[in-house]
Amino acid sequence: MKLTFLKALGTSAAISLMAASSVWATECIAPANPGGGWDFTCRQIGKILFDIGQVDAPVQVTNMAGAGGGLAFSTVVAERNEDADLIVAASSATTTRLAQKAFGDATADQVRFVGAIGGDPGVIVVAKDSPFQSLTDMVEAIKADPASVAFAGGSAAGGFDHMKPLQVLKAAGFNDITAVKYIGVDGGADAITQTVGGFTQAMTGDMSEIVGFIKSGEVRALAVLTEERVPGFEDIPTAKEQGYDVVAVNWRGLYVPGGISDADFQKWADRLQAVADSDEWKEAMAANGLAPFTKVGGDFQTWIDGVIAETADLSREIGVIQ
Repeated sequence: MKLTFLKALGTSAAISLMAASSVWATECIAPANPGGGWDFTCRQIGKILFDIGQVDAPVQVTNMAGAGGGLAFSTVVAERNEDADLIVAASSATTTRLAQKAFGDATADQVRFVGAIGGDPGVIVVAKDSPFQSLTDMVEAIKADPASVAFAGGSAAGGFDHMKPLQVLKAAGFNDITAVKYIGVDGGADAITQTVGGFTQAMTGDMSEIVGFIKSGEVRALAVLTEERVPGFEDIPTAKEQGYDVVAVNWRGLYVPGGISDADFQKWADRLQAVADSDEWKEAMAANGLAPFTKVGGDFQTWIDGVIAETADLSREIGVIQ
C-alpha cells in the first residue's frame, strides 16, 4: 500500500511539475504556415530570447494560419486574453487588416502591441524564367492587359501584400486596380510556391520571405520597395530608381494579450528591447535583409493607432475599401 501510494504521489507530483512547466513556458503564435514572415519573426525572436537568457526555456512556436492573421487574433482575444506567457508575431499586415476591418469588429486596443525591432522591405518577385526583366516590363504588361498578370501574396485580398503592387501601379498612372488579379495565401512561402509553380506571374511580399529562394535561384526580384537598396542585396533595384515613388516596409514585431498587467507588458517590452540590442538580432537582420526599425514600449500602441488611421485613408484612396 505504501509503495503504491508513493508511486501515485510521485506520478501526481510529476504531472503537477509538467503542468507548472507548461504554464511558465513561453509560446509564440505565428499567424501563418511555416516559412513566411510571421513564422520567421517567432522563430528568430524566440531563439534569441532563449539564447540571451531573457526566458528560461526554449520558446514554443505555434503556427496558426487562417484569415490573414484573423484566426490568431480572435483566438488570443477570446481564449487567452490574460496569458502573460504568450506573444504573437505581428507586422504591417496586422495593422492593415485591422484598418480595413478584415477581422470583423476587432480593434487594435483588444491586444497590446509590444514593439517592432526590424523593418522588412517589401519586394516584388517573379520566377527565374519569367519574361519580365524589370518592374517596368511588368507594369507595361498590366497596362496592356490587366488580367495577364496575377500576384500571389501572404496576406488576404486587400491586405498589405496586396496593396504593394497596387501602389506601384497607382504611381505608374494606372487606376483600374480592381482589374488586377491577386491571390491571398497563408504566408510568403505559399505565395512563392504559387509563383514558382506558374499559377501566378509574380509574388508580392517581404525580403525575409524570399532570401532563401533568391539564393537558390528559384526567383528573381524585380524591385525592393525601400528608399535605398538593401545592404547585402545591392543587386536588387528599388522601385523608386525605376521611376515608381513607392516605399513599403513591413515592420516585424510582437503583440501580447490585452488583459495582461502593465508589469507583464513592461517585461515583454524589456525583453524585446534586449533582443533588438543583441548581436544575434543584428546578425539575423543582416542575413535576412531586414533594416533597422526599433519602436518598443508604451508609445508603440499610439504609433500603431496612427498607422491604422493612415492605412484606412490610403485603402480608401486606392479603392480597397469604401
